[in-house]
Amino acid sequence: MTVTSALPTARAARVVAHRGASHEHPEHTLAAYRQAVADGADALECDVRLTADRRLVCVHDRRVERTSDGRGIVSELTYEELRALDFGAWKGAAHAGARVLLFEDLLQEALSAGRPVGLAVETKHPTRAGGRLEEELVRVLRRHGLADGRGGLVEVMSFSRGALTRMHRLAPGLPAVYLMERRLRPVRPPYATHAGPGIELVRRDPGLVGRLKAKGLSVRVWTVDEPEDVELCLDLGVDTLITNRPRAVREQVEAR
Repeated sequence: MTVTSALPTARAARVVAHRGASHEHPEHTLAAYRQAVADGADALECDVRLTADRRLVCVHDRRVERTSDGRGIVSELTYEELRALDFGAWKGAAHAGARVLLFEDLLQEALSAGRPVGLAVETKHPTRAGGRLEEELVRVLRRHGLADGRGGLVEVMSFSRGALTRMHRLAPGLPAVYLMERRLRPVRPPYATHAGPGIELVRRDPGLVGRLKAKGLSVRVWTVDEPEDVELCLDLGVDTLITNRPRAVREQVEAR
């Protein structure tokens, strides 16, 4: 694997790599995250689910068909069964052989980056794991001394108000991001300190960013890949851009 390097400089907005540098590499793979770090991403975004044997893995979909050569539901497969699948070949032969990534391995990768690299962790709901998903996430973070929000390295995200409430109960020091896809009327959910509208919402209603900020929420917008969307977000004062193309967005932010 060839990884090129880009060093971050002073910036007005944070750049978060959506499932890693997932435009170049298969999403949620070690290669994607290592490339994102090399590209100067401030933080790495991941989705987490529980396996049948309660291991925390980085997988977006409920099922594995889209991103692997296997079949089945993540929560019904053990970690070893997931490890046997190829999570890279769907992106092309050059990426074949990528394995499912444990959240704890991603955490270790971020901590060993040689500079501060954060994690933006989305707990996926609905899921049969229910609240056990947040419990396992906090358990792993606590083992690394990060469940209290120390250093601001970890933030949790969810479309589920219930999930954010559970996270606050389990780890009240962690910043919480309320993700928004279709809701146009900004509502501050319990315990959220950040709002995460999708770029389509922001395009349709640019004033949403200002209204969210007026409620005391910082704003993270996803998934911002196109140059015109980056410009729109920067013009509106968006705090964080979540993107599949961290290098290109990093360069555009720094050019401003």
